[in-house]
Formats: sequence, structure tokens, C-alpha cells
Amino acid sequence: MDAVTSTRPERIAAFFDLDKTVIAKSSAFVFSKPFFAQGLLDRRTVLESSYAHFLFLLSGADHDQMERMREHLTKMCAGWDVNQVRSIVAETLHELVDPLIYAEAADLIADHRIRGHDVVIVSASGEEIVAPIAAALGATYTAATRMVVENGRYTGEVEFYCYGQGKVEAMERLAASEGYDLSRCYAYSDSVTDLPMLSAVGHPTAVNPDRNLRREAISHGWPVLEFSNPVSLWARFPAPSSTTVAATAVVGLSALLAGAISYRLLRRRH
Repeated sequence: MDAVTSTRPERIAAFFDLDKTVIAKSSAFVFSKPFFAQGLLDRRTVLESSYAHFLFLLSGADHDQMERMREHLTKMCAGWDVNQVRSIVAETLHELVDPLIYAEAADLIADHRIRGHDVVIVSASGEEIVAPIAAALGATYTAATRMVVENGRYTGEVEFYCYGQGKVEAMERLAASEGYDLSRCYAYSDSVTDLPMLSAVGHPTAVNPDRNLRREAISHGWPVLEFSNPVSLWARFPAPSSTTVAATAVVGLSALLAGAISYRLLRRRH
């Protein structure tokens, strides 16, 4: 057993936060309009979410704000039908998320894939939202918040909160199961609340950092990247026409997208 373990090739992963790192907005907020249209949200909740999102974009979120946001979101979605949420996300993913993906993030993800690295999206948002976005980006794995579900509906309780140290726990579980050497892995985030995530790897990078993370990155000598170019990366592909097609096509589109970006990167290098 020891001999096999010692010769096992070490794998490397690049861990990406989602909101304001890969996409230009809060992933949970992006779907507030279709959630409202299908009766999951009322007008007051939409207005409250819009204000919270404005503050999030303006200054990021500290620990206390994230905890209040978690409590608000879990109470809000109590009783929601899980399949309805998944259907809404599948039907509107192309329209709502596609224009928000930072081109710089997509290029960076493609570069890691060219180098043979796994790509993992790690987000505090719910897995029903994060997983389809991650698949569209060609990510290998997803780590996201999981809600307790009973009889096909959310109870309003959290099974796993993928935030702060929770992100590190998810990364460590993946490292153990997939053979990652975290000292050789990469991590990208915009928020000081992800300091544990960034500190867990050998190659951390601050992306669009809030003031506190920028200070930490400078003090640790970490690279700082600014992403500012959200573009429609799927514009060359036809939009899905139904829930079934949307749910299945997203993986195929991710492969085409990654291939197109990788080709562009390779041409740039030569």
C-alpha cells in the first residue's frame, strides 16, 4: 500500500470563488427576477435583495454581513420546491449568467485546464445555483452550500455552509479523495472572508480584492489581479429551448467553450 501511495502522481487543483471572482455579480441575486416571476419571491424581498447586492458590490461583505445574509436566505427559501429552483436555473442560466462571466476568469480557467489542473468552484451560494454555473465553466468539481431537503422542499436549515473555514473543509475533503497536494494548488477570491481558503494553498491570488483582502495580499506578497471585462462567452452558440435541453446542453457547451478559449490562448502563446 505504501509503495503504491508513494508512486501515485500528485494532482493539482485551482480553487475559484464564484461571486465577483468569476462572475461580476452575486450568483444568488442573479436569479431573483425569475424567482419573483415564478412566485418564489415577493416584491419586498426583491427590493431587499437588490439593496443587499448593491452594498455587496460597493464594499464586499464581512463576516457579520455574510452571517446575516445566510440567515436571510435560508429563511427566505424555506418551503421552496427544489425541482422548481433547478428548472428556473436551467432555463435562465444562458440568458442571465453568460454575460456576467469575466473573460479574464474564463481565460485563467482555460489556462489551468491546459496545464492539466482540475478546476473547482467553491462558493457560499447554494449548490443548485453553483453547480450549473460551474459545469458551464468546465469546472471539474463544485463545493457549495447545501440546504436540508425534506419531501422535495427546503426546510430552511443548512446541511453544510460553504463559507470561511467551511470552504477549507471542502477543499481538504477533495484533496484527500483526489490526491491534491494543497501546497501546490491555486486559489482565487475577492473577499477577506476567504482568507482561510487562500491561506490553505501554496499559490493564492486576490482577484478584485476588497480593501481588507488587498491589505492582506500585500502583506503576504500574494499576486493581485483585476478582472473588469464581463462578456458573453456563449454568444456563438444557440440558446437552449427547454428545461431538458438547458439541463443537458450546459455540459456540452462547457466543453465547446473551454476548447474555444484554450485554442485562443494557445494561438496567443505562439
